[in-house]
Amino acid sequence: QSIHQFSHVTFDQKVIQNNKPRYMMMNKPTGVVSATKDLRHKTVIDLLEKDDRDGLHIAGRLDFNSSGLILLTNDGRWSRQLSSPANKVIKRYHVELEKPLDESYILAFSKGMYFAYEGIITQPAKLKIISSHIGEVSLIEGRYHQIKRMFGRFQNKVLQLHRLSIGNLALDAKLEPGQNSVLSKEDADNIL
Repeated sequence: QSIHQFSHVTFDQKVIQNNKPRYMMMNKPTGVVSATKDLRHKTVIDLLEKDDRDGLHIAGRLDFNSSGLILLTNDGRWSRQLSSPANKVIKRYHVELEKPLDESYILAFSKGMYFAYEGIITQPAKLKIISSHIGEVSLIEGRYHQIKRMFGRFQNKVLQLHRLSIGNLALDAKLEPGQNSVLSKEDADNIL
């Protein structure tokens, strides 16, 4: 049996290791960096109480001007599972746009788009039109500014981008921007 980060290890009746996995969700506000440290800007970790910060890292990023669900953990295996393309974890976003949407967007998103910078075609994404300037995008990738770049193909600027869910876990609607809540191991395991 192998020993890992959360194995209970004793030697000569002394506890050598007894780490517990920790999982949190946060409603990330805009203007906060998805990083553990940043010299210029406030980070997601800075928003936590000092006692809650120890050993946590971010499981999936949101860019500076985006808001919504972000996950924090001390469990590296769990965060790797969430970000692994093989697991096809769907992330859902509420998007507010400068110009009106039409059906042509839906088809383009469903086919995937060529990104010359990376030399790749994105995985198909689902776009649901909520109203003339609001859409809901579901995708399994998280390329650099992917949603903004996809709408950029239509010269349509993203005004607001808010992540609603990751896999089976939706952002708790009661969490104000900057607030967080602890997830149970069961909630964390049920995301995939």
